[in-house]
Amino acid sequence: MATNITWHPSSVTHQERSTLRRQKGFTLWFTGLSASGKSTIAIALEQHLLHLGLAAYRLDGDNVRFGLNKDLGFSERDRGENIRRIAEVALLFSDSCTATLTSFISPYRSDRALARTLHISRSIPFIEVYVHVPLSVAESRDPKGLYAKARNGEIKEFTGVSAPYEEPEGAEIVVKSGETGVEEAVVQIVNYLEAKGLLVRGDKTLAKEGS
Repeated sequence: MATNITWHPSSVTHQERSTLRRQKGFTLWFTGLSASGKSTIAIALEQHLLHLGLAAYRLDGDNVRFGLNKDLGFSERDRGENIRRIAEVALLFSDSCTATLTSFISPYRSDRALARTLHISRSIPFIEVYVHVPLSVAESRDPKGLYAKARNGEIKEFTGVSAPYEEPEGAEIVVKSGETGVEEAVVQIVNYLEAKGLLVRGDKTLAKEGS
C-alpha cells in the first residue's frame, strides 16, 4: 500500500448528503450459483426502484470483467480480488446515497464478510441476498452453457462443479428462485427494504407516500 497518500474527508456528512438527495444509500449484495437468477432479479429490482424515483445502479459480475476487472481470472485469489474491488465500488455508490445492487457469485464467505465489514465501518447498510437454487436446477437452466463446458473440462475452477460455493449462514434475505418468480422476489426484497426504513424520500417512506 502506498504511504505517500492522505485521506481527504468530505465537507458534507453522509447524513447531510442523504437529506439533500432525499434518499438513503445501501448495498444489496446478491450471491448464488451461476444460473440461480441473481442478475435477472437484480435487473427487475433496479427497474422497480428507478420507477419509484430512486437513484439505483446495478453492478453485474460479468459486466465488470469487461472493464474494471478485466485483468482478473477465476482462481481463488483472483476471485477474492474481484470481490474486494466490487465491495469498494459498491461502498462508494452507497455512500453517494444510491441504491446499489451487486450480482456476483462471490462463492467464499470470507470475501462476502469483507464486503460487509467495509460497509459496517462506514455505517452503510449492507444486505446480503442469497438467491438459492439447487445445483441440479441451476444446471438444468444453464443459459450460457457453462455447466456443460465445466463438466466436459473446458472450464476450470467453475463454482458448483470444480470449485466450491460456501452458502451464506446469515443472509438477511433468502430468495428461493426455484420456487419464487422474479416479480415475487422483487416484492420480497422491497418489503424488507420498506420494513427497514430504507426506501425513503426525506423523512417519508415510499410506501406511505404512495398510499
